[in-house]
Amino acid sequence: MKARNKRLMFVVVGLCGLGIAAALVLSAFNQNLVFFYSPTQVKNNEAPVNRAFRLGGLVKEGSVQRQADGLTVNFLVTDNAETIEVQYKGILPDLFKEGQGMVAQGKIGDSGRFVATEVLAKHDETYMPPEVAKALEKGKASKEAMTSSSIVSQ
Repeated sequence: MKARNKRLMFVVVGLCGLGIAAALVLSAFNQNLVFFYSPTQVKNNEAPVNRAFRLGGLVKEGSVQRQADGLTVNFLVTDNAETIEVQYKGILPDLFKEGQGMVAQGKIGDSGRFVATEVLAKHDETYMPPEVAKALEKGKASKEAMTSSSIVSQ
């Protein structure tokens, strides 16, 4: 075999190896990618089915219900337009309160309820995750638009 053919084979094998490595990295990255959705987007079936995603909004006042086991908590998350029921089994963050912003990671269960594997609360009085703030603004705007259109039609 000539030296030229050996170099060509080396380059081809190297490129194939690099391509396989890149495909494996992209596949792992895609499996671990978690997107954020608001309650309105979840209600509009924009959220993935049978795949983890993040749900964010405000914990609805008076909606937190603790089960007898002491770890299971059910509550409602709203973006001021739509509301989603969330179930979480575990210890909630200290800053988790009704009326406060939060982000939960999990997936939609068989009952249509969001089953959270992790709950994150805002970490001080002024901070709100940008995704949650944007979703709340959209929800408020759509609610106002619906209210004004119903007043005009009457």
